[in-house]
Amino acid sequence: MKYKPFYLDNMEVKVPVVQGGMGIGISLSGLAGAVAKAGGIGIISAAQIGFREPDFDQNPLEANLRALKKEYEKARNIAPQGVIGFNIMVAMRHYEKYVAAAVEAGADIIVSGAGLPTDLPRIVKETEENIKNRESRTRLAPIVSTDRSAKVLLKYWDKKYGIVPDLVVIEGPNAGGHLGFTKEQIYQYEDRAEDYAQEIKKILQTVAEYGTRYGKKIPVAVGGGICTREQAEYAFSLGVDAIQVATRFVTTEECDADVRYKQAYIRAKEEDIVIVKSPVGMPGRAIKNRFMERVLAGEHIPHTPCHGCLHKCNPAEIPYCITDALIHAARGETEEALLFCGAYAYRADKVETVQEVIDSLL
Repeated sequence: MKYKPFYLDNMEVKVPVVQGGMGIGISLSGLAGAVAKAGGIGIISAAQIGFREPDFDQNPLEANLRALKKEYEKARNIAPQGVIGFNIMVAMRHYEKYVAAAVEAGADIIVSGAGLPTDLPRIVKETEENIKNRESRTRLAPIVSTDRSAKVLLKYWDKKYGIVPDLVVIEGPNAGGHLGFTKEQIYQYEDRAEDYAQEIKKILQTVAEYGTRYGKKIPVAVGGGICTREQAEYAFSLGVDAIQVATRFVTTEECDADVRYKQAYIRAKEEDIVIVKSPVGMPGRAIKNRFMERVLAGEHIPHTPCHGCLHKCNPAEIPYCITDALIHAARGETEEALLFCGAYAYRADKVETVQEVIDSLL
């Protein structure tokens, strides 16, 4: 297939690949900058981004906001002309402050899911109004998993703000990390993949209807289990403008994760990839290890004082701390970590460069 650029309003994306946001500390400036330099959209995960800051334990919010700006600047140095943005989860505490900080840093785009980002346009607009001599605006990209969620969000933005997204990201059931499906739905779509293809087509139709209403083309990216050229071609055949890829970028030289994290992907077998429940009850996909075996056995794992990551989390009730578990992962302490991954992580067999991954897909 011949792939063509797409546009975020008037901003050209030369390579139709959106790099998925992966926290904590997996997609930072190194990975996002490399993808942006290669012509795709590089995405920095804002989730506990300041975990390496010296005052993270005492002042997690301040450390995160400080690191957010640092990581953006480092990515921008790698790709001065590239498209660079942030993934910011709606489920994060202090969501508004992270969005405002991303806009102030100069982000080209904010990708937002783990809940419907109903207030994203307001926060971005209010922040941009206070920035003098702003050269370009921050584009908005909500993540949806179903046509129902797409309809709800697009209708809300249309009625309340009089706008539509600059990009819509569809995350399917084969994605890694937190998933926008019930456990039952995940298994259902694994057995009947064509059902989700029909869901994608419904979302595309809904997005197109709103685009027509506003006289613009709203590009759509789809992600979740896209690891091969054949899977990429199938995704494009459904009518999307880009693919979102995350897992394939973990085992790259430029990925910000510890090399031991990358090796955990390379060692993983198909039977090691399991559906797990996060401390706040959301299903996700991860590599089974000693830590996950303890969790699945019902063990409550002691944790550090709360770092205020997710606003539905009660530290006194959780079986383990997701911040602790993901920091262990980023640091390469893989047997004490939550190793989020996509459905086909077990197919990784070597460390590549970002450019090699993009070439293999497109």
